[in-house]
Amino acid sequence: MTVLLGLMECDGRRTLSGVLSQVAEPPSLSGLSRFFSEAPWLQEALVLIWLEHFRREMQPLVEAEREQQSKLQPKRRGRPKQRLVTGYVIGDDSTMSKPKGGKMEGLGKHHSTTYDQRIVGHSLVQGLYVLLDRRCPLAPQLYRQAKVCAAEEVPFQSKIELMESLIREFEPVAGTTTHILLDSWYCAKCLWHAARERDFLITTGLKSNRWLRVPDESAPVGWRWQKLSDYLADLTEQDDVPLPWPRSGKMVYVHVVNTSVRKLYRCQVILVRHSLDAPLSQARYWASSDLEADPETLLTHISARWDIEVLFGDSKEELGLDHSQLMSASAIVRFWTLAMLAYVFLEEEQQRLRVSWQRPVTIGEARREVQRRHRRGLLEWLHQQFLSGVPLETLFDVFAA
Repeated sequence: MTVLLGLMECDGRRTLSGVLSQVAEPPSLSGLSRFFSEAPWLQEALVLIWLEHFRREMQPLVEAEREQQSKLQPKRRGRPKQRLVTGYVIGDDSTMSKPKGGKMEGLGKHHSTTYDQRIVGHSLVQGLYVLLDRRCPLAPQLYRQAKVCAAEEVPFQSKIELMESLIREFEPVAGTTTHILLDSWYCAKCLWHAARERDFLITTGLKSNRWLRVPDESAPVGWRWQKLSDYLADLTEQDDVPLPWPRSGKMVYVHVVNTSVRKLYRCQVILVRHSLDAPLSQARYWASSDLEADPETLLTHISARWDIEVLFGDSKEELGLDHSQLMSASAIVRFWTLAMLAYVFLEEEQQRLRVSWQRPVTIGEARREVQRRHRRGLLEWLHQQFLSGVPLETLFDVFAA
């Protein structure tokens, strides 16, 4: 509770001393450090608890949604269409900058989108479960480069392998369809294979140098491989469909082709341009195993991936995910785990406030509302202490500790 309360209340750096500064009668700095590095608790067990809590909480909402779909389904002969509730499992990684990390375990040079270059830091591989507009982070994982693993004498796992484990071990809410969303860095056949084995759908980004299968009557087999960038260059304006981008409503131009991508499987390839006049280099590409989806649904899948970027931004800004100054790799992962647990709490508070305030609520607003309640509770406690005759010096000693 000390760490969680400190993460909620602290508006500065969430270092160990920063966390302790928000707690009355806190443990020692060395004691808190040992809590992260040596105390006998398992972060994996903690994650399982909050995931099970999320599944229990969402199960009746899923059933209600399926029932609503059943009522809205038109009466027709034959077997009724299967009622589906889609849950997205979004995976990505984020770099925690540690320019003065020194002897911290797990440090490496990783690309940072914030700095647009490789920087010294820790690489967090993270998953996020999104279901019926609710969000639940999965277990955070530390990626260490091969040379770092060799120096620290630990087994090496690539980011692809970490993401594959996430897909294979994930347990969805019953009665839902799971859809994996990844960016182009994770467009690997083994991840598609893992998703297919679990009967999950998967949509990943594609780089422009990937090859897709196109019809070609002059070819001996009736088709040939063509690079995505070249395929886009051959398209005309009539080949694109203008559609609003989900959430923002901004118009984009979409082209969808049902084909195969080399080293993947049969899929729908989606090409998106923000303007027909924009350079072709600004086009973005995706592949989806959802072969029955229309272009609007495919855009919904693609746009949902942004939620994990919001998770990274909110957890860094509001909970200091990248502020830890712990030395051991296990302690760092434990800190990330508790930060994600705090996010789970704030996400539930966010949902409660949405219903109460009848408007969208950010994670930051939810945290400030928690702070407001804490401060009101503190004032009420002080009021009671004064009424009970507790000397001012006694209260001063409590807060000065």
